[in-house]
Amino acid sequence: MTDEATAVRAMWESWGLPGIVDVHTHFMPRRVMDKVWQYFDAAGPLVGRSWPITYRSDEADRLATLRSFGVRAFTSLVYAHKPDMAAWLNQWSAQFAAATPDCLATATFYPEPGAAEYVAAAINGGARVFKAHVQVGAYDPTDPLLDDVWGVLADARVPVVIHCGSGPQPGEHTGPGPIRAVLAAHPGLRLVIAHLGMPEYVEFLDVCDAHPEVRLDTTMAFTPFVEEQMPFPAAERGRLLDLGDRILFGSDFPNIPYGYPEAMRVIAELPGVDDAWLRGVFHDNAAHLFGLDAGHS
Repeated sequence: MTDEATAVRAMWESWGLPGIVDVHTHFMPRRVMDKVWQYFDAAGPLVGRSWPITYRSDEADRLATLRSFGVRAFTSLVYAHKPDMAAWLNQWSAQFAAATPDCLATATFYPEPGAAEYVAAAINGGARVFKAHVQVGAYDPTDPLLDDVWGVLADARVPVVIHCGSGPQPGEHTGPGPIRAVLAAHPGLRLVIAHLGMPEYVEFLDVCDAHPEVRLDTTMAFTPFVEEQMPFPAAERGRLLDLGDRILFGSDFPNIPYGYPEAMRVIAELPGVDDAWLRGVFHDNAAHLFGLDAGHS
């Protein structure tokens, strides 16, 4: 076992957990992942800074790494940035999940004719979580072509991990405004706001407060890499504790510029957290959301 795996396991074992549920990991068709890595390597406009990929390896090795960490369930977040892409990605993701039992079957969508139909088909085929990327997709979440999509997802109570904050670089439609409008129309929608909504942390905490089915994932938050440019306001940390049952751990594995233990450690060392809060964030909240066996009392 690697030193990293030992460090990760020591943390969750100390909290009395059976492992970790990571709601924000990426597995994609190889040519898509290669293009994503090339974009990060080039520090493209949506990245805006040097961003080395720590876990750049083949798919089998990446799966082995997560399993060595004790990640008992994870996602294969894919996202479309143009028409006629989402349905194909959904087919790939369904095949990946069928071959990877510890992966929560993942799907995506794009504002285009027929989107509600292929979203419904993905749900009927077993999709348990969707990914939406407002920044990369460069679309308005309130686009009329998505209204039926949100309706289908709300009715099915299937969570959507959505990158809608304006970090690391703002997009035309990022920020809390469009999300508030979507939730006004579909108040039962189970959105998981990626990256705690950075850098609009306060606004997305407000959204979470106002909507009981909205959750936040911790992806990249509190790491030195993020804190130097988009620090989480210290005065708001108490709100994270108060919303403890709706905070979910996410890592952004493999596309992170630091080690997995660091992503966990910065959360574990937040002032005021206790083992019960950490058990919820790293396992139980997501286990409840996705109907997984909690594994302990």
